[in-house]
Amino acid sequence: MEQIISNLLRDYEEGRINRRQLVKNLAVAAAAAVGIGAASAQGSGKGFKAVTVNHISYQVKDYRVTRDFYADLMGMGIKQDNDRNQCYMTFGDSFLLPRNARAGATVVPRVDHIAYTIEDWDKDKVKAELDRRGLNPRPDTENSFHVKDPDGFDLQISGKEMKA
Repeated sequence: MEQIISNLLRDYEEGRINRRQLVKNLAVAAAAAVGIGAASAQGSGKGFKAVTVNHISYQVKDYRVTRDFYADLMGMGIKQDNDRNQCYMTFGDSFLLPRNARAGATVVPRVDHIAYTIEDWDKDKVKAELDRRGLNPRPDTENSFHVKDPDGFDLQISGKEMKA
């Protein structure tokens, strides 16, 4: 799975696929991962069960251009637009988070992180499991933690209450 995502990101960064193709392929990969993860979690009795992609965070040159593109082409709703550097784009129970790269950063549009919503969120139990696995969880909100996956990608694990 990590290799699939890595290849998709490389293809996007090298201009072989466009943003729409990237998002579509990431959604397919995430759906497949949920199925695989569910089977693994049921078999081992350990870990979590992802139920949806909570959100995808993009670092972009100009979030307004990205916002307008997805609102117009994909019919995504615009929510919490701070009119400075980011907004939330809603679709179904998920959202896209286009945000300008941090000041002074080289602007290479990229997926910043992907957040997965898991079943049965219990902050203390989630933290304990992430600690047990040596993942050094970083709290983000009351309903989420960030960790690094085996390839160094930022993975956000969230409860169902984390919304745009």
